[in-house]
Amino acid sequence: MRNASAAYLIILIRIWIETLLLTLSATSQVFSKYHFHRQFSEYCEISIARYIQLMRLKRASYRLAFNPLAPIIDIALDSGFENPESFSRAFKNTFDQTPSEFRKKPDWASWSRRCQIPIPARERTNKMEVRIVNVEPILVAALEHKGSPASLNDSVQRFIEWRKATGLSPVNKCQTYGVPHNDPNVTPPDEFRFDICGSLMESAPGNPHGIVMKTIPGGRCAVVTHAGSRERISESVYELYRQWLPNSGEELRDFPVYFHYLNLDHDTPEHQHLTDIYLPLKS
Repeated sequence: MRNASAAYLIILIRIWIETLLLTLSATSQVFSKYHFHRQFSEYCEISIARYIQLMRLKRASYRLAFNPLAPIIDIALDSGFENPESFSRAFKNTFDQTPSEFRKKPDWASWSRRCQIPIPARERTNKMEVRIVNVEPILVAALEHKGSPASLNDSVQRFIEWRKATGLSPVNKCQTYGVPHNDPNVTPPDEFRFDICGSLMESAPGNPHGIVMKTIPGGRCAVVTHAGSRERISESVYELYRQWLPNSGEELRDFPVYFHYLNLDHDTPEHQHLTDIYLPLKS
């Protein structure tokens, strides 16, 4: 019974975490507020209040780094803080950089460690909706990230700088893709490779940012939409490989799974992220 109760509790917690729409008073209709706080802390190893603050600061950090023109006071107020001083103090205590320092030179490696929360993996309660599509080849500008996943945002920033400087792959007109060449959960950090890509309106010339032209090949693909934090996208990828593929009768093409980002991290709350996962299949 304890295992069943624990599984049920984790499902409730995950719903609460990803939507942030349930209030504690509503949750207390199932568990008392005190019991819910205790159980949340036991399973997630972090208090509810600290989790909410960390998620607000995490989104604020994206806005600081990727929206350099957004005033810090606006970011502070939008993050639920009463004033810039309390925001700056909480940000400094969490990431060991002030908002201004982070905006100028973010320490993404340290940020990645401090944002890690050991939330239990969720079990899918509904059938994965997989669709088979035929895609055309996609010409993309790519920045080839090589090294620790913790420093991936450094490469993302460099790619964004190129996009803004050249206007060859504008976000409002072009698509954004990610191509992981290996699994970050089992690959040594210095061997991790990930292409950050944007579709092109025209050929991209040589540049100091290290951007190269590549093609995402066309063909048949299985597609599933991952909703929620992209830090948990591996859960959907694994289920696609382990659950859907063996029963599908399909065979894989010689190209890695890749992601199409339907919205971008710094523009959208984490629980609203949408990402299409493409698994290339043989014809």
